[in-house]
Amino acid sequence: MSTGKGLALVNLDESGVDRDFRADVLQGLSEAQKAIPARWFYDYAGSRLFEDITRLPEYYPTRAETEILASRGAEFAQLIGPGRAVVEFGSGSSVKTPLLLSAIEPSAYVPLDIAGDFLRASAAELSAKFPGLPVYPVEADFMRRVELPQEVGDLPKLGFFPGSTIGNMVARTAVDLLRTMRQTLGEGSKLLIGMDLIKDPEILIAAYDDPAGVTAAFNLNLARRINRELDGDIPLDALRHEARWNDDYARIEMHLVATSDIAFTVSGRQFRMLEGESIHTENSHKFNRRTGNMLLLAGGWTPVQRWLDDKARFSLILADATIPRSAP
Repeated sequence: MSTGKGLALVNLDESGVDRDFRADVLQGLSEAQKAIPARWFYDYAGSRLFEDITRLPEYYPTRAETEILASRGAEFAQLIGPGRAVVEFGSGSSVKTPLLLSAIEPSAYVPLDIAGDFLRASAAELSAKFPGLPVYPVEADFMRRVELPQEVGDLPKLGFFPGSTIGNMVARTAVDLLRTMRQTLGEGSKLLIGMDLIKDPEILIAAYDDPAGVTAAFNLNLARRINRELDGDIPLDALRHEARWNDDYARIEMHLVATSDIAFTVSGRQFRMLEGESIHTENSHKFNRRTGNMLLLAGGWTPVQRWLDDKARFSLILADATIPRSAP
């Protein structure tokens, strides 16, 4: 079935700039520790660079998650059942999605992504692979509740959130997102979510600072996007990519570090960075069974089943929307 044009739910101003992007960047650059939410990595160029990252030998999460999806199809089918509308949050290129769709006999597929051109191209490619499956792409910021297409309004839903994107958020933001997902999907829904696992920091740092420099290019592309879309003049040659393991928070951090004192403007606002100061661009939290379960429960989801790859590097968790209770 044709994907059509899909829905566009982003917040653009009269010049075509995403208002939320501008607000997050200006707020983040104004703070003592400059920081920009990782979701703004994913313009078209950033989405392409991330796809390149997933093919790097050092970047294990995609291979580990794909292994689980490829080997556990029968279990997914039994626990999820047929006829659900699969709603993928941050669909990217939908490389992993065909493995899930082939296993569970869905009634429809709704990819949600903030990168509209990339979303529509990916949706069209997937629609060609599954010609009998209705595909309804929605260009939206899934950090907020999304109104799904009316064609899937009465269907039971399965949320799909692969890739450990939940690890990009601090705990309070992750819980807020999980609650928002529950609102988007509704009562009786299920969620299949990826979470990366705690492991040797050397393995983790290599996955986020590859020798080929692809992750560095991905990180620097955020500054390039700011310059292009927000009339910025950040000196790209004065920033370097750095990945750090923060053991206290069980996370990899990505930073853009100033190699000298710099001054720049964004949307008419002036900013300064001293040599060694950084813009904190991403967290990638790592989990164990208990912390993963606690996060899901706080977000309104009850874990049902957990799968690991053969090397126990990565987990996929199936959860049910928690039934509200008046007391413990």
